[in-house]
Amino acid sequence: MDLMTFFLAEWLGKPAWMWLAFMSVVVALLVLDLGVLHKDQHEIGVRESLLLSGMYIAVALLFGGWVWWELGSQSGIEYLTGFAIEKSLAMDNVFVIAMIFGYFAIPRALQHRVLFWGILGVIVLRAIMIGAGAALVSQYGWVLYIFAAFLIFTGIKMFFAGDGHADVGANPLVKWMRGHLRITDHLHGQKFFVRAPHPKTGRMTLWATPLFLALVMIEIADVIFAVDSVPAIFAITTDPYIVYTSNIFAILGLRALYFALAAIIHRFAYLKQALAVLLVFIGGKIFVADLLGWEKFPAEWSLAITALILAAGVIWSLWKTRDQSAKAPPF
Repeated sequence: MDLMTFFLAEWLGKPAWMWLAFMSVVVALLVLDLGVLHKDQHEIGVRESLLLSGMYIAVALLFGGWVWWELGSQSGIEYLTGFAIEKSLAMDNVFVIAMIFGYFAIPRALQHRVLFWGILGVIVLRAIMIGAGAALVSQYGWVLYIFAAFLIFTGIKMFFAGDGHADVGANPLVKWMRGHLRITDHLHGQKFFVRAPHPKTGRMTLWATPLFLALVMIEIADVIFAVDSVPAIFAITTDPYIVYTSNIFAILGLRALYFALAAIIHRFAYLKQALAVLLVFIGGKIFVADLLGWEKFPAEWSLAITALILAAGVIWSLWKTRDQSAKAPPF
């Protein structure tokens, strides 16, 4: 097989060169992020967080423009809708990430390192989940109705759920890791593993640090959140390329925005209810399209309604919490 044949060979419905182009953009962003902008260990402030997030969003929108030009307006609108939905759903993850960092006492100067390496895990884990979802949908079309019903159920449950925070220390995985792994009592800078004498034998032994435990817990949290977000994007489009690229760009940007969001997340008190309504809409539109005899719910309507729901949630949250202090919560 010559090089041109390889580039034009289809993989999951798109030529290989399109997948390589996307991965090249992601790799370039990660190298720029860690190798240039954050090669030195420092605490990321709100201004730097907003600038970095703005860069990621700009690149994501430029990529969306390219998708629109290359694949047509339908794919472009589906990408933008998927990006908006995935980014909004991922914002709920900020609460959990902040709790994890607080429990393991990870200083802000080290948090970016954990989030960065967490991104690499997200890229692989989301690829596996989306690949499995695409295979299921292509073989069994009725799976979309299961996804839709699951989203409606999840949205209703989320809407009426309380705002109580989970106890990270009581998590079974944390207990298992503390019981089966050698873990240091304190952080060792930005190291995930260190070699130190064993207290009984005195031999140099490999130990995990609390920084590694925080990384594992954040990866697990992303898998849990993906259970909602992956079916949500499949309810918008079944094109694996649109699903995966919008997913990854949304996650990349959110991790950059984390340091600004963590300081004002208490101002988005009603965002969870807006996300719940959004999940019900995403799941419900599949059944509505069938009832009305449509081949598919119009992409333009999906994008407009998604924007309206999210804007309403954000504006209402900011209005209701306008008198609250802007101080960062004690994470």
